[in-house]
Amino acid sequence: MFHEVRFPASLSFGSVGGPERRTEIVSLANGFEERNSPWAHARRHYDAGVGLRSLDDLEALIAFFEARRGQLHGFRWKDWSDYRSCRASGSPGAFDQELGIGDGQRRSFDLCKLYRSGEESYSRPVVKPVAGTVLVGLGGDPQTETVDYSLELSRGRLHFDTAPPRGARVTAGFEFDVPVRFDTDRIALSVASFQAGEMPGVPVVEIRL
Repeated sequence: MFHEVRFPASLSFGSVGGPERRTEIVSLANGFEERNSPWAHARRHYDAGVGLRSLDDLEALIAFFEARRGQLHGFRWKDWSDYRSCRASGSPGAFDQELGIGDGQRRSFDLCKLYRSGEESYSRPVVKPVAGTVLVGLGGDPQTETVDYSLELSRGRLHFDTAPPRGARVTAGFEFDVPVRFDTDRIALSVASFQAGEMPGVPVVEIRL
């Protein structure tokens, strides 16, 4: 089960983590390699313990961990290094990301973020947009939520009241969270070591939804 609650952003700030890819490499007899990836999308890992700064933070962490029953329930995580549809220094706009092209019949479009380097690109599904941050455009015109479309926050999906006309670009801008769970059922805490500057390790891992 997934809990639509965000890990305290003040605690995730300063955390260590990022994407992981899985690549299978076979070395051939002639010295060449064959490389293949069974994962279509990266999986992100974080350490929630790094952001702890006070005993009150420890208390908040324990409360959140217990409410999620350890690894049992997923939750939202703010990745401070990557949580916007635009550049890190900008603000989301309705035309940041292209979600698709209208065909006169399709009414639903999933949020995504495109990563581009050189001629290569990767489209990342965004399934946990942040409420109140999603802006939508259609054919270059801003759209209005509840008037032109509805939004499934739990899935990152737009539903237009009327199917976008053929050839119209569907775009969106947003902030988003990462769906994660704790990657341990046990947290080892020591008030003495914490006061001495030793941070507990609290692993968090992205989950597929």
